Amino acid sequence: MENKPLHVAILWHMHQPYYKNDLTGKYSLPWVRLHCTKDYYDMAAILDEFPQVHQTFNLVPSLLVQIEDYVKNNASDEFLDKTLIPAAKLTEEDKNYILANFFMANWSTMVYSFARYAELLDKRGRYTSLQELSRIKRYFNTQDYLDLQVLFNLVWIDPYWRKRDQKLQQIIDKGKNFTEDDKLYVVQKHREIMSQVIGKYKEMQDRGQIEITTTPFYHPILPLLCNTDSARIATPEIILPKNGFRHPEDARVQIQRAVDYYEKCFGRKPRGMWPSEGSVSEDIIPLVADAGIKWIATDEDILANTLKIVLRKDFNSNDVHSDALYKGYRAKNQDKEVNIVFRDKTLSDLIGFTYSHMSTRDAINNLMGTLRHIRDNTNKMPGPHLLSIILDGENAWEFYPDDGEHFLRALYRELSADPGFRTVTFSEYLEQNPPQYNLFNLFAGSWINHNFGVWIGHYEDNTAWDYLERTRETLVKFAAAHPQDEFKAAITNSWEEIYIAEGSDWCWWYGDDHSSANDEEFDLLFRLHLMNVYKNLNEKVPDWLYVAIKGIAKSKPSQYPISLISPTIDGKITDYYEWQNAGLYDVSKTGGTMYRANTIINLIYYGFDLKNMYLRLDLNTIFNSSETDNLSLEFNILEPKPYTIVLNLSSSIPKVLAISEVHDSTNTKVGDFATVAIDKFIELSIPFSTFNFKPDDLVSLNVIVKRNSFEIERWPARGLISFKVPGEDYILDFWEV
Repeated sequence: MENKPLHVAILWHMHQPYYKNDLTGKYSLPWVRLHCTKDYYDMAAILDEFPQVHQTFNLVPSLLVQIEDYVKNNASDEFLDKTLIPAAKLTEEDKNYILANFFMANWSTMVYSFARYAELLDKRGRYTSLQELSRIKRYFNTQDYLDLQVLFNLVWIDPYWRKRDQKLQQIIDKGKNFTEDDKLYVVQKHREIMSQVIGKYKEMQDRGQIEITTTPFYHPILPLLCNTDSARIATPEIILPKNGFRHPEDARVQIQRAVDYYEKCFGRKPRGMWPSEGSVSEDIIPLVADAGIKWIATDEDILANTLKIVLRKDFNSNDVHSDALYKGYRAKNQDKEVNIVFRDKTLSDLIGFTYSHMSTRDAINNLMGTLRHIRDNTNKMPGPHLLSIILDGENAWEFYPDDGEHFLRALYRELSADPGFRTVTFSEYLEQNPPQYNLFNLFAGSWINHNFGVWIGHYEDNTAWDYLERTRETLVKFAAAHPQDEFKAAITNSWEEIYIAEGSDWCWWYGDDHSSANDEEFDLLFRLHLMNVYKNLNEKVPDWLYVAIKGIAKSKPSQYPISLISPTIDGKITDYYEWQNAGLYDVSKTGGTMYRANTIINLIYYGFDLKNMYLRLDLNTIFNSSETDNLSLEFNILEPKPYTIVLNLSSSIPKVLAISEVHDSTNTKVGDFATVAIDKFIELSIPFSTFNFKPDDLVSLNVIVKRNSFEIERWPARGLISFKVPGEDYILDFWEV
């Protein structure tokens, strides 16, 4: 048996979605900053100790551009803003925010590594609701909040830096009772670390120890950008969005911009690309090849489905098709080709999800034992072999003791000492060993279940794709109708928002596949990017974009309609029971984090009989006073057909009710068929025949408060009031014997 070294190529994938709202310039979430201080720099710098170890790092442009924004433009995020407020000056809202968000770190490896941090978590409670925070925060004093501000930011600084900074070590040794100066030093250290990240990677690239690869700019799922129908290849029964998304031109832009930005950062063009989430299809091959990319990578299941073979391991970890998996290929389509390699899923996932639960020695023994077994197997076969390990290079480490430092050092030490292994970058191997085998009809899928089910198919995912397509179509039409120079900037900025919204991260959190403490923020960010398209173009933002897509974020009524109602429309309580069976939204309970203490609207009642729908609004203000000057209400019906109902509340203008059917660019008045009364509260009755609504039609609406035509409130804050138009047999559903 020939003793050939097994080439081992490890790719660490570094990525964050685009958290910035470009219209406000604010970052809503802090993960670019915090992963910079905890992961990005030290993951590369640790290789200084192991010059023989060559590695590949994939840095997504949407991550790099945000790092540069923090460094060059002193960008901030909401978490950092709350950190910098002196603890003695925190408002009640600030305190709620800090208690709700400043324990977002792995509790076992990060929070409980600091006694004071653990104490504060136990004091707040591990699991608590936003409503309970008002009670809990009474037990926190100014020093508690200051210590929490410091500790949250301190634990996100990697041990690599803590050991090398005397001042940081002094703050750690102090343990509690931190000062405002301590806090400012920790924040200053964050910015210092961020300023060194990109330069460190370029330095190691230029000396030849690492290869840096790229990903399409905003991390989109390329095959779905090209054609959402590609999801049917792996999952023929999948339910796709109503309007297919087919824009390979967008995929081409995302790829080319990534190549250009990489060259700007690192002084050369990239040779390799990790397609977002390892997502590949035949459609992307010409696009990648045209951009000058020499190789891409994906998961072993894509290879198995392309070759129609079974890549599995028996109980002794013997690969049934070692020779198929551990080599490079050429993927071909339309006379274009690109080299492609496939990751060992088992080893990649062991590092990402399993070894963190084992001792370092047991984990390394298991990994190296498996590597030696694979080497012995491949030595029986002709030719050199490449074992590809590809995984997330940031999120895994918070589950490891010391952020994975001991594991990585032990791994690199073993690989350096054993002549039976040669660590290489992917380009090093592929240039020395050009692939000899062609792949045609590349299977369309990702590194998750070799399909696209995480990003499409669920109702929420499909809704997001439909919203993206509708907004994109609006932009295309606007650009065609406005070729003048004065609109170029607005159109360019709007395209940027479309490309951001094409990123994979938004649909990652839609559906029931994944959930996090930031679900609501991710949902809002996706819709904000689409809203910004309309705002850039000075167009009205569609009402459907204000409605949360993520199901758990949607407002639920305090009470659903119980049975038919027929209230007297006089603005007063004529009969105590007339609204008792109606649906009810209590604004203070359904607003969530968007609730404001001094709202105009307090309660929204809604109901119906067989002919009419009824609405009642209880306000927190006095009619015919200065508070209702220039105030108006809009009832926006989104389903089954868009209508708007406008009610003027100004004390100086007669109350006028206008009902209009909403079109793309105009509204058509359909008449004044409503009955309205304003006294103690507002009551409204409108016949279903006004809208031609039929029994079983789903009616969905919201209520908007405007002052001088500017929106100041929207209720429900993250959902819709919904009910079905009743039919003649409706009462049978509620009949009780």
